[in-house]
Amino acid sequence: MKTEILKELKEHSPFTIVAVVVSIVLTLVISLFTDFLYTESVFESFHILHVALSALATTIVFYKYDKSIWKTFLIGFVGSIFIGTLSDVVFPYLGAAAFGFAPHLHFPIIEHPLLIIGSAFVGILLGMFVKNTKLPHSFHVFVSVFASLFYLVSFTAVSGWFGWIMSVLIVFVSVLVPCCLSDIIFPLLFVKKRKKVIPVKSKN
Repeated sequence: MKTEILKELKEHSPFTIVAVVVSIVLTLVISLFTDFLYTESVFESFHILHVALSALATTIVFYKYDKSIWKTFLIGFVGSIFIGTLSDVVFPYLGAAAFGFAPHLHFPIIEHPLLIIGSAFVGILLGMFVKNTKLPHSFHVFVSVFASLFYLVSFTAVSGWFGWIMSVLIVFVSVLVPCCLSDIIFPLLFVKKRKKVIPVKSKN
């Protein structure tokens, strides 16, 4: 299975890096003209969408190798909600705290559990029928960037050029590590070794 993990990482890494860079640039450009997007409700909307896309991408990878329904739902829920919270909340919070941006801890899963669980459920169901892993993973990364950055500007005291530069660094780490972990490494860790695995070819 180590070979499969390396294969999936090699396949998705270029999309991840490009998506992170493009998303951050777009967000910085938007911030030059308006700040009305940076509110708690907008962050939560992106977080909910992020959870759904994370569940979708995680499910696609796992279901490609293991058709167990209950395992698929379990992996999909944990991979999307737990790791999605790490990416959108925990990592940005810790990064902001490290640079003295006075962050406020906010967990959408506690305040809106039905919305978060429901979005993961929808993503898992769709993931059982979608075969292409590249596009969902790229959309997942794009949305994750916005969710992480909106958390920083909504729940921390980020300001000025230093704040933006550090925000780029915080978001990059917050997205790149958890997204690859939830979409690729995490689901494959629970796939049993088989003598012969015939992966479904992705359609470009």
